Amino acid sequence: MPYLTRCITSVTEQTIGQDQLEILVVDDGSTDGTPKELDRLAALYPELLRVFRQENSGGPSAPRNLGLDHARGRFVFFLDADDHLGPEALERMVAMAEENGTDVVLGKMVGEGGRGAPTSMFRRDQPRTDVFSSRVYWTLNPMKLFRRELLERHRLRFPTDLSIGEDQLFVGPAYLHAAGISVLASYDCLYWVRREDEGNITLRTGGTEPRLRFLPRVVDMLLENVPPGPGLDHLAHRHLTVEVRQFLDHLVHEPRGEQEKALARLAETIAPLCHEGMDKQLSAMARLRLHLVRHRMLDELLELVRFERELARSKSATPVLVDGGRALARYPFLRDAARAIPDDCYDVTAQLGVRHRVTRADLRGTVLHLAGHGYLHRVETRDVSTELVLRERDSKVEYRLPVTHTATPDAGSDEDEGSFTYDRAGFEATVDITTAADGGALGDGLWDISLAIGAQGITREVRIGSKRADDVSGKATTHVVDTAEGLSAVTLYTTQPHGNFTLDIGERKHTVPARLRLDDTVRWAPDAPTELEFTGRCTLAGFPAGALAVTLTDGQGGSVSHRPARRPEAGGAFVIRVPVSELPVGLWHGELRLGNWSVPLPALPKNMPPAKWRRLALPRYAKPAPDNGGRFALQVAKTDLVRAVTRRVKG
Repeated sequence: MPYLTRCITSVTEQTIGQDQLEILVVDDGSTDGTPKELDRLAALYPELLRVFRQENSGGPSAPRNLGLDHARGRFVFFLDADDHLGPEALERMVAMAEENGTDVVLGKMVGEGGRGAPTSMFRRDQPRTDVFSSRVYWTLNPMKLFRRELLERHRLRFPTDLSIGEDQLFVGPAYLHAAGISVLASYDCLYWVRREDEGNITLRTGGTEPRLRFLPRVVDMLLENVPPGPGLDHLAHRHLTVEVRQFLDHLVHEPRGEQEKALARLAETIAPLCHEGMDKQLSAMARLRLHLVRHRMLDELLELVRFERELARSKSATPVLVDGGRALARYPFLRDAARAIPDDCYDVTAQLGVRHRVTRADLRGTVLHLAGHGYLHRVETRDVSTELVLRERDSKVEYRLPVTHTATPDAGSDEDEGSFTYDRAGFEATVDITTAADGGALGDGLWDISLAIGAQGITREVRIGSKRADDVSGKATTHVVDTAEGLSAVTLYTTQPHGNFTLDIGERKHTVPARLRLDDTVRWAPDAPTELEFTGRCTLAGFPAGALAVTLTDGQGGSVSHRPARRPEAGGAFVIRVPVSELPVGLWHGELRLGNWSVPLPALPKNMPPAKWRRLALPRYAKPAPDNGGRFALQVAKTDLVRAVTRRVKG
């Protein structure tokens, strides 16, 4: 009863507004004070809440059907009395259904009180999806938003002759007939509560018999609605893993004679869903479990259940046998001649975890230096064959480069309680972009950096950089380097959001001008009134000496360049002075250049006083040119002595 109050209150307080709601409560023969509390709530919300009372039906199907029969809204949401909603749940779910024209909306579920909630389908919002291209089928409970027209059109109701699994025979067809399904993962919609007395129906229904009543009907439902192929396999995956494992957890508690009968019935039930291609989609443990079920190997199944329980308690990883480039999990009966179970049931090669870390990543001119470690989980680092892989993102051209294998005596010591040894997992690599392409230079492009981690004949490739030491920066660093073809730009950076390293050669994403900045203010140098002073910042990590300069041209073939008096440090400021007294008479324009790259010089201030000097005893001056169109323009001219004297006399 205390759960019921919170449940109903969470609905009355929904931000969608009470005028958009009706609450139908079915009292299925409660004996714990619920009727009195429902009377109180009905009096409190007379226009909102309707109560229906009936004798206890023994399960949730009849009360849900009764509520559905009386529902009048465009949408219905089933909510168990133990659970409660987040304040904005219905408003957000209805909006998602309306905006995307979908018939079912899954709101994110959150476990409370130690109860586990499904997670795989809630990685991200999915405005519109279906059962075949998502993980929504892995949650078949009815606590979802359904468009009522869908349910009525297909006459969907909960079967009343089942104590468990009734939700699968309601939600499954709803999924399959839905015009579209939405997933709202960015808001906690439903709080799925574990009662302190563990009285949740789904937690206290046991035995194999209830499962053998609903599972064949679920299989029939799939076969009637989904043709053979990848789509059916995708849905069957759920039942061949979740339901079969739950069935076996109950099987171990039954008498021997009942175990044999139940196992035979299970094997017959799942047979239509099992085929060789299906096995390849399952984990090794699931493949082994199904092999034993299909061959009615009862004793082996009971042993496997005990093994799985002990494995779950110990939270340790199962060692593997590496043979012929395959990793076989050391599950029970591996290569037991008496059982003759195929190695395929133990093959975990594709599921091996890859662990890696970068401890050095820096670019110096044309040379990239990398170091770190990488290993395959559970595969000891013997016969190590790790390589560095550079792959151009668009063309897929790749080059594999050797690394130096280094000792890592402590690798993995804080994982798996030191059960495995990875003492040769380290790598060091030096990559010169001018020779990395089989002796030639890497072409322009984005070169993603991966590690092909190999040991004992098994190789797995992984992008590196997402896991790196604290002192390894992921900030983009651009170098201008001198190659046989001239100056080129190369940038080492990390991709977003994953943080893996990539080399950008040829400015695909990182341009050189973006690393050059000139201050807007141009002035005459305080200690040299005939020298223009330009200040700015160069954030290139490196460039050839003498490459950075201010260059002025007069449009008549005249050109002068001046460089910083001191080479700026990486990312540092620079000052460049141009002595205008050395410029021939003319109209001068200019830019900041670094090799073939350029940045326009800022316009001179219109009120900038002229600079004056004498050359061969004759006066000259330099001042901003009029009508310069907002660009740098400097007029250098001889002083007209006659006009100057005339102005002085008139003055």
